[in-house]
Amino acid sequence: MSTTKFFKIFILFLSLPLFFNCKNEKNNTSKDKVEINFTKEGTLSLKKAGSDSIITNLDIEFAEDEYETQTGLMYRTKLGTYQGMLFIFPNLQMRSFYMKNTKIPLDIIYIDDKHQIVSFQKNAKPFDETSLPSEAPAKYVLEINAGLSDEWQLEIGDKIDFIKD
Repeated sequence: MSTTKFFKIFILFLSLPLFFNCKNEKNNTSKDKVEINFTKEGTLSLKKAGSDSIITNLDIEFAEDEYETQTGLMYRTKLGTYQGMLFIFPNLQMRSFYMKNTKIPLDIIYIDDKHQIVSFQKNAKPFDETSLPSEAPAKYVLEINAGLSDEWQLEIGDKIDFIKD
């Protein structure tokens, strides 16, 4: 093999890692900029306990499988005032959430199997990994923008109804 040919192969061999590193960095950069948008999957009504009068209606996304319940609203940069995520679990038990990788402050509302609110975790701070437990067993958990449960004067005993689109 000639020295020139050997030199060209040698240079090509050395430049391959640079090519693959640039390609991987490009993919990682575009991946980091992916925005997860809200997708309406149903409607939820919040109702006063004593009268069943509607407090407000929300467009909701559902979190039902393991992946959806693990990720929830993580990585989102916004959530509309009349939007939320409803977590549906297979059974009634004590629940606990945290705000890992969650960029927006939330109110977390724990709801029992009779669709009644049993406890709140209000104004959960973005990225805080502190446990935010329910005060009673819950089958459903509703996440909405922080401050809305106070604005809407939600109370323990108020109810939800929801339908899937």
